[in-house]
Amino acid sequence: MSSQLILKKKNYFLSSLKKIKCFENNPHIAVGVSGGPDSMALAILLQKWVRQQKGKLTGLIFDHQIRLDSKDEPFFVKKMLSRHNIDSFILKPPKNKIIKKNMADARLNRFSSIVNFCVKNKIIHLFLGHHFDDNIETYLIRKINGSNLEGLSCMSLISNYKNIQIVRPFIATSKISIIKFNKKNKINFINDPSNIDINFTRVKVRNFLKIKKNYKLVKNDFIKIKRQIPSYRSMIWELFIANLVNVGAKKVILNLIKLNESDLLIIEKHIGLVLNFFNRNKNQTKTEKIHKMIEQINKPNFKYFNLSGVSIQKQSNLLIFYQN
Repeated sequence: MSSQLILKKKNYFLSSLKKIKCFENNPHIAVGVSGGPDSMALAILLQKWVRQQKGKLTGLIFDHQIRLDSKDEPFFVKKMLSRHNIDSFILKPPKNKIIKKNMADARLNRFSSIVNFCVKNKIIHLFLGHHFDDNIETYLIRKINGSNLEGLSCMSLISNYKNIQIVRPFIATSKISIIKFNKKNKINFINDPSNIDINFTRVKVRNFLKIKKNYKLVKNDFIKIKRQIPSYRSMIWELFIANLVNVGAKKVILNLIKLNESDLLIIEKHIGLVLNFFNRNKNQTKTEKIHKMIEQINKPNFKYFNLSGVSIQKQSNLLIFYQN
């Protein structure tokens, strides 16, 4: 799908959504709206699409409560949406979760809040305005931090979290084409001052990528990695099946001898697959906890471990996972 075509013609965007065969009749969908060019363009396009589907769109505005000069910003965004007949809610973080300095934590705070709103209100489709340049930035940040191949795949068109379908229609769309679309269609938006604050890692990365040769290099690297992901996931699954002894609704058994023949990353992925099976992808277990469990399983006195609500026992050469 051409990233430029999506926003040159509204009808092309609408037809691209039709290709996603996962919407119910008269869908109630939500869209995260920061007020920036990406989320405003997405909200307005979705409003046209959802009307055709005889459904409902809810805009979700998150007030980070980080900057003292931004207390009126959410209300301004709400007003912009109302001009396009889009109903919206302003969400705020719990007082004990207000993030003051860390942009990554602030983003996670926002994501958790809007997902929880969707869960509570039985909205199963959440749209976010992440675009291709966001993915390039994320890729570079994760690579600097030593992320594994799975992490380097970054954001996809469709993903699932807490039984909510996360849809990012702009993930193959460049930032510049979104801005051009907004100007052509006279769509107002705001600019977040934190996007130019060089104290944040993402802003430093963004400035680095403004240099054309840097952007091209990272982009090509990212595309190569994305192409490898399907083969990588297929390999992980084939190895997992080879280690699988038995599976039931409340029990999974792995061959511990075969499991130990793999390297740490493969063992980690296999344990992650079992945890996701029991938890239905609702909770993402931290890698550190999985590594701690792996350290324990081969000790002579290992008998029992609890990980994300799943009990793990060793019996002879078998590793047995139980649903608690």
